[in-house]
Amino acid sequence: MAAASDGVEDVDPDAAARGTVYRVLAQAFRYPDEAFHAAAAEGSLDADVRACTEQTSLDLTVPELATDDDYETLAARYNDVFELGYSEYTDRTDGSLDAEGPPVPLYESKYRPDQSWNDVNLDLARAYRHYGLEIDQNERDNHDALAYELEFAGYLARREAAVGDDAATARLDFHDRHLGHAAAGVADRLAEEPGTDVYGALGELLEAFVRADRNDLAERLEGRR
Repeated sequence: MAAASDGVEDVDPDAAARGTVYRVLAQAFRYPDEAFHAAAAEGSLDADVRACTEQTSLDLTVPELATDDDYETLAARYNDVFELGYSEYTDRTDGSLDAEGPPVPLYESKYRPDQSWNDVNLDLARAYRHYGLEIDQNERDNHDALAYELEFAGYLARREAAVGDDAATARLDFHDRHLGHAAAGVADRLAEEPGTDVYGALGELLEAFVRADRNDLAERLEGRR
């Protein structure tokens, strides 16, 4: 997701730190590159997230974000959990195929039986365009991809840090309309899935951080939880 620079010198460190956590989570739920693997294996991922959350006012417990996997194993684990579906011939005489998606889909619409894929993605497209954001054409994906939603929440947090409460209000609305559903759905599926390694811990952090940020925004902006 691309946007014009929104950086200024005088920023709210709490909101800026939340923006950084969202950016880290967005990267974590993409196919792992070697830099991400090194950060998870060597401890800097865990240390950096803890340092950021400590700069916020959120009451949050960060699970250990670490892996003993080598890079190839971590990449294979990501594929098994998030990318590869399951298929089995139920009747080879007529070619009947029973197919399922990946154990943990990384798309909000997969967790919104009350909403159509089209409605979810059109609403997100409008939200992104309102802030002059667009999907990176080099890695184009559906608007409801979890990584894009996390990037957008991070953008709104950084915008709050630099500009003020209008972006905070927009982030609260985004939590209630979209990210809260995606985060809870992904975290619940990860909790049920064996062998998730660092991704299980990232799912715990995802749900807890999104919920804590949302509730804090609601308390500050609307006087409610």
